Amino acid sequence: MVDSRRHVPRTDVVLADPRLAAATEREGRAAVKAAVVATLQRVRAGALKPDEVVDAALAALPGGLRPVLNATGVVLHTNLGRAALSPAAREAVTAAAGHTDVELDLVTGRRAKRGRTALAALQRAVPAAGDVHVVNNGAAALVLAATALAGGGREIIVSRGEMVEIGDGFRLPDLLESTGARLREVGTTNRTSLDDYERAIGPSTGFVLKVHPSNFVVRGFTSAVPIAALAGVGPPVVSDIGSGLLAPDPLLPGEPDAATTLADGADLVIASGDKLLGGPQAGLLLGAAPLINQLRRHPLARALRVDKLTLAALQATLTGPSTPTWDALRVSPSSLYERSARVLALLSAADISVELVESDAVVGGGGAPEVTLPSWSLSLPSAYAAPLRAAPTPVVGRVDRGRLLLDLRCVPPEADRVVADMVIAVSSRVD
Repeated sequence: MVDSRRHVPRTDVVLADPRLAAATEREGRAAVKAAVVATLQRVRAGALKPDEVVDAALAALPGGLRPVLNATGVVLHTNLGRAALSPAAREAVTAAAGHTDVELDLVTGRRAKRGRTALAALQRAVPAAGDVHVVNNGAAALVLAATALAGGGREIIVSRGEMVEIGDGFRLPDLLESTGARLREVGTTNRTSLDDYERAIGPSTGFVLKVHPSNFVVRGFTSAVPIAALAGVGPPVVSDIGSGLLAPDPLLPGEPDAATTLADGADLVIASGDKLLGGPQAGLLLGAAPLINQLRRHPLARALRVDKLTLAALQATLTGPSTPTWDALRVSPSSLYERSARVLALLSAADISVELVESDAVVGGGGAPEVTLPSWSLSLPSAYAAPLRAAPTPVVGRVDRGRLLLDLRCVPPEADRVVADMVIAVSSRVD
């Protein structure tokens, strides 16, 4: 047997490969050459085959964020950046990348309100809001509210059943206490009454906080106080609805929305822009005009403000056509079956062992934990998972009971063939 390491290509031959041209233009020749040299060392060590050099070098480039195909069946996958922006939002970001009128009135030539068109679009989307403001994420919105309304040792009254962890170890109590506010916990983990809130309210109360526990559900002997009941107790009521639903959606009956929450009497609603809204990462603040103005004028607001790219993407999301998130939540199982069957035929023709199986997709992003979306997936051996993540166009699926499931729900239909091509391309590396 001939040792494949005897056929290690020369560095200059690899660098001339057309597949590296785009990377060289983007990253520079020096960075690409360093990646190629390191990859060739792996070939000499027997860790790679000579024909895998280019793909491995591309994968080794530090580069920026790499586009991937989300075949996990999780619509809002936090590790994949949550919501995919709509074509309209992407175009808006590109247009805003140069000089813009983000804080300039082109008619008068004078300074104008920052992001005024995006804020106007948000207010039109939720007419019940007296005013709106946007910061860089949902946690920042809550920090701004806590600092402005309860900083300096004032109290935030919150139910013990709503003291949640929002992900990656960040816990609500730690976040709120970092602002200098004091937490006044009321009720128990499973039951909180209106009387619990009323007995806790005093001269040092900054506001009453309601948090939607969007990533878990407690069932059984439970009770919670609705916004409408809290609206009459005195202090401002701040509601963190989390997932960014602006209006009721029959597909997600358990998810609170901004319009209904404000109509029920909340003074301030906090939501995320990159979840169910389907837009860029942003913290949305909607509520009574005096309260929003107080937050907007607080010194911390400057540190939390969003850039022109976020404002452009947010406006396009609010005013443009349906988002990829909206579409992915509503794609029919029959459509997914037909698309998956076409990919199945391509893979079967390439002698790849694959099955088409029923599966369940989920909303993700810490929202709608009990909602499952009937779906179909291509089932492959789990050994395909790692090579597909390292493919020229990474395809990310989910491993379930020893099988890799590829759900096309969040894959653009025009990219179905790319999924098939990537599976075929890596099949030789799968035992």
